Amino acid sequence: MNKIEHLGIAVKDIEKANTIYEQLLGVAPYKQEAVESEAVITSFFKVGESKIELLGSTSEDGPIGKFIAKKGEGIHHIAFAVDDIEKELDRLEKEGFRIINKTPKRGADNKLVAFVHPKSTNGVLVELCQDIN
Repeated sequence: MNKIEHLGIAVKDIEKANTIYEQLLGVAPYKQEAVESEAVITSFFKVGESKIELLGSTSEDGPIGKFIAKKGEGIHHIAFAVDDIEKELDRLEKEGFRIINKTPKRGADNKLVAFVHPKSTNGVLVELCQDIN
């Protein structure tokens, strides 16, 4: 793993959250996009080398909608940048981590993504991200 790529924050109202984070960080989101396969709208903020991803659900039955219903708004995941996502998934699985996505999928912000189950990482959902060239 190269670095923390971003922190994902689940929010009930993406537009309201955008306003709050614009005021908090002093910058507007550099990108907003829908990821229909995950029933989510994302907004990305960058401050220095750090990134924040706001995640607003488009469906109560989607992963973010279910998360908010169960736990409320807040930190949803921590994402790490990797050079070779498939190699890293294999390594983690051999180390005994529970992998949610054995096959990476297209995610937001021009990335391939896969998740490691929070039951194997002390309750934290971990996302692996690889840039799509």
